[in-house]
Amino acid sequence: MKLLVHYYFRAVCFLFLTAKVFGQAPATENKITYLDAAWAETNSENYQYIRLVEDYYSDKKLYKVKDYYKSKTLQMIGTSSSRDNIIEEGQFIYYYENGNKELTVSYLNGKKTGKEFSWYENGNVKSEIEYFENTGGQHLFKINNYWNPQKEQKVTNGNGDYEYSKGHFEQGGKVKNGYPDGIWKGKNIDQKYSFTENYENGKLVSGVSIDSLNVEHSYNVVNQGAVPKKGIESFYTYVAREMSTYMMNFEGFNGQKMLLSFIVAKDGSLTEPKIIRGVHPMLDEKAMKIIKKAKKWNPGLVRGMPVKFLYSLPLTLGESKP
Repeated sequence: MKLLVHYYFRAVCFLFLTAKVFGQAPATENKITYLDAAWAETNSENYQYIRLVEDYYSDKKLYKVKDYYKSKTLQMIGTSSSRDNIIEEGQFIYYYENGNKELTVSYLNGKKTGKEFSWYENGNVKSEIEYFENTGGQHLFKINNYWNPQKEQKVTNGNGDYEYSKGHFEQGGKVKNGYPDGIWKGKNIDQKYSFTENYENGKLVSGVSIDSLNVEHSYNVVNQGAVPKKGIESFYTYVAREMSTYMMNFEGFNGQKMLLSFIVAKDGSLTEPKIIRGVHPMLDEKAMKIIKKAKKWNPGLVRGMPVKFLYSLPLTLGESKP
């Protein structure tokens, strides 16, 4: 169960610079990307954030990652187990643009773990949330303590009233023993939808969202990823078959690794394929054509409504699976 939702999944494509960045190591050792306000890839003219991956060209277990605001002030610092796709590992610290700390939390294989502490932009304490896995392997969290902007403690030892607001999104409701309980309501002003959800001891029983056209969507899962209609194994088989046929014209590429990404659109079509790490211009181009020709997927859903879904696909040439 996950309540704190990002509605556009973050895309990353690294761009090469020829000068030192923010006083760090030379650009020959680092790579950066420009990101827009939704954390999607953009160019150097329209960016809101810059992401720097240090020692990108070195083979390491962990890579230091830093995000900067356009003003060049630090927004985030942490480590990733992948230099191409950010897979958070260890402690991450996030900052407001005024330099005050916003949030600290640790990750294990890309998932939050342990206690997360957050503060308001003026430095006042905001919340203590605890992430963990239950015996069934589900990734859950408990809201232990929460203070509103007026410094009033509204959740104490897991019980009370919780409110969350960031950007255009807000939601809130009762908390019992750390978990959402009863009716929760929220809205996204930018995307023009609202929702009402019913929880029982942290488990979502039912939810109804109303989109910008006043159409209702019922759901019992907040986030549902995009998936191929015949299953992911069928998609892998299709990609491997098409690449293997084309690779007969090449020698010495078996075992080499590619990484590409694409967007599953709201109608399920695969769009915007990009090579993040390629092996040969012609093989890279073929891989993108294969993605474009693929059959439609079942789209990703957030609160029952179709959304764009970013998918990263690692490929090992000559193998039937990523």
